Amino acid sequence: MKLSIKNMVCSRCIMAVTSIFENHQLTLTNVRLGEVDLINKTIEATQLSSLNEDLLKIGFEIIDDKKGKVIEKIKNAIVDLIHHSEDGLNVNLSSFLADKTNYDYNYLSNLFSEVEGTTIEKYFISQKIEKVKELLVYDELSLSEIADKLDYSSVAYLSSQFKKVTGLTPSYFKTLKEDKRKKIEEL
Repeated sequence: MKLSIKNMVCSRCIMAVTSIFENHQLTLTNVRLGEVDLINKTIEATQLSSLNEDLLKIGFEIIDDKKGKVIEKIKNAIVDLIHHSEDGLNVNLSSFLADKTNYDYNYLSNLFSEVEGTTIEKYFISQKIEKVKELLVYDELSLSEIADKLDYSSVAYLSSQFKKVTGLTPSYFKTLKEDKRKKIEEL
């Protein structure tokens, strides 16, 4: 049996979801972003309801409709591409998503906009900006290296998009995180 899980987008999410399934004595054969495979072929309605309640407590949810599953596939593919892929982001997003979901991109785009109230492109950009924030906080790469890593055509374009999404420049954002963190010796 395969279940789709909403909001499961990182390795810590996978660990948390796995733990909940184990607490319900459900054996998983495979766990990946957004999906779990169970040995059990069926789950009683009461157990499924209890499982979903426990998942909801930590911000997850079993998706039981087709549209919701497709939306989660889109989101998980984008998150995986931006946050977990060692390959560059130099891909055609529409072709990438069509390949990952086995649906026509026009269908995906219309469905995503209808259900989420935003476009796939805006979601993609917001995920890229979150990655930029993460890399700025780590302070291991220059802005130029971050722009290159995330396939921006220039630092100026990255900065412009960052400001449009966050209202802050990358350099100002960097000073904010430095002001909010205390040095070890100051603790």
